[in-house]
Amino acid sequence: MSRTLASRNVLRGRVGPVPSLGPEDDTVEVTPLGMLETPAITRASVLQLAGLPSAVRGAADTDTRRSGWTIERVLAERAVEPLFQPIVELARLRPVGVEALARGPVGSGLWRARDLFAAAVAAGRLAELDTLCAERALETVRAAEAPPALVFVNAEPAVVDQPLSPRLRELMSDAPFRMVLEYTERALSAHPAALLQLAAAVQAHGHCLALDDVGADPMSLAFLPLLEPEVVKLDLQLLRAPHAARTVEVVAAVNAVAERTGALIVAEGIETPADLANARALGAHWGQGLLFGGPATLAVRESIGAHEACGAQALRASRPGVHLPAGTPFEAAAARGKARSATPGLFGAHLEHVLRRAGHEAVVLATCTDAFTARSWLPSLTGLAERAAFVGMVAPLHPAAVGPGVRFAQRGGAEVEECALVVVAPRYTAAVCGRGSHAAMEFAHTEDTALVAEMARIILQQLPR
Repeated sequence: MSRTLASRNVLRGRVGPVPSLGPEDDTVEVTPLGMLETPAITRASVLQLAGLPSAVRGAADTDTRRSGWTIERVLAERAVEPLFQPIVELARLRPVGVEALARGPVGSGLWRARDLFAAAVAAGRLAELDTLCAERALETVRAAEAPPALVFVNAEPAVVDQPLSPRLRELMSDAPFRMVLEYTERALSAHPAALLQLAAAVQAHGHCLALDDVGADPMSLAFLPLLEPEVVKLDLQLLRAPHAARTVEVVAAVNAVAERTGALIVAEGIETPADLANARALGAHWGQGLLFGGPATLAVRESIGAHEACGAQALRASRPGVHLPAGTPFEAAAARGKARSATPGLFGAHLEHVLRRAGHEAVVLATCTDAFTARSWLPSLTGLAERAAFVGMVAPLHPAAVGPGVRFAQRGGAEVEECALVVVAPRYTAAVCGRGSHAAMEFAHTEDTALVAEMARIILQQLPR
């Protein structure tokens, strides 16, 4: 049986090697919400449910040049029409929001998201298309008679370093809904400072964050405490293998974060009642997938049933400023009463203890204001870069002196010598920092997850955008 519409890349509206919905794919298993006993329906019915004309059946594969649509024309005419897939509360199967999914001009070779984004990449205009897709999603929701209370919007990792457009800021201001900006750990590892700034801007407008594909890459678990998103989206492969050791490990870590921070867990790719049972067993609060309905126009979504405001209310309140803390790591620790006197030998012993426990899924961050100290740390950091998920350093060194695998930002020295080492991993979180000379030194060693995450953000925001 075809699972084409259930393909993650097609539904999300992102570039990826996915199969097309061709003439041979005449039957797709779809069970709209409230119709769990409905048999399989035809491809034409799926298109009708999506609010699209039947001509799309043959036109979706039309050659771009014959249709007259190019990526340049799409951008110039803002010819992106989003579809929306429902997100459902799993306990009572109530719709709580929607995820916006990009589509190009109907009847063109750019209708499918895969082709649309591939054309943008080829033309070097991915950032413009990503911004346009977000703008069109929010414009469509704001124009609706009864907009959903919660709207998920994807951020393309490759261009997350671009600033929010004036139009997006306008649409986000005083919106009659809460937006949830979705991104993956790839965005943070590629553009750490830029993503923290983007997260801060989203939170400042009262909106929310979601970390997507958690479990697909070990780095996603390590970054969870640093981002503290309101929503955690499980990678759909976890749903397919609920008894696998890796699934159990990931789900345990995610549920621990959810319990500590109040984040909600979403399971994607729910296509069958068995998937629904697995999602509940994994601890998911909400879910999405073809069992509850495929992508459709917002008008069709409204006709199926109103979205309840409980979704937006269930999410944690926004916390402006949490992603861009001020000061230095030592100042953050001292403000919590963690600083105490130490000798250089004692400080070094604590550093070695933390370094030994940094595993292959760890995010390791270091900062030094003294070049001599920074150079002495380089061998350890370079060695960690071979096995850790992410290693970053801020120091007064020449970039050529820093080994491969270490993300580096050059900074000048300071009047007061200060250094810090931060390790964030799924099963271990710790930081050691010090200030002063060998004759009069203070240090702090903490494993307080919230404090360690704050210290990590202070370093991350100094790394290259």
